[in-house]
Amino acid sequence: MSATNSNTNSLILLGARVLLAAMFLLAGFPKLIDPSGTAGMIAGAGLPAATALAYIAGIFEVVSGLAILLGFQTKIAAFALALFCLFTAFVFHNGPIVVPDFPEGANNLLTMFNGLIFWKNIAVAGGFLGLAAVGAGAYSIDGRRG
Repeated sequence: MSATNSNTNSLILLGARVLLAAMFLLAGFPKLIDPSGTAGMIAGAGLPAATALAYIAGIFEVVSGLAILLGFQTKIAAFALALFCLFTAFVFHNGPIVVPDFPEGANNLLTMFNGLIFWKNIAVAGGFLGLAAVGAGAYSIDGRRG
C-alpha cells in the first residue's frame, strides 16, 4: 500500500471514529447528569436496578466513546460498542410502542421511529465491527503505539 493510500485511509478512519464517538459521548453525558429517562426505559424493559444500570450505561458510553475518539484500545472498544448497539436494539427498540391514552396514530408514529432506531443501532454495530476489524489507523493513540 502506498503512503498516500495509507494516509487517506487513516484520515477516513479518523473521520469514522469522530462520527461514531460523537453519538456515544452526546448520549452518555446526559445519562450521568439525569438518568431518569434512561432508567424509565430500562425499568420498562423489565430489567432490575434501572437507575444503577442507567449510570453504568452512561459511564460505558462516555468511556468507550472517548476510547474510539482518541483511538485507544480501538478494537476492544469498537467490539464492545457493537455488542452494546445490538443489545439496545433488541431489548429497547424492537417492537411496537403503545403509550396509554395516546391516539393510535401517535403510537404508530412512535413505533415507526422505534423501528428506525432499531435499524440505526444495527447499522452502527456494523460500523463498529468494521472498526474492530481494521483498527483506528495512524492518527490515533493505537497508531502511535504501533
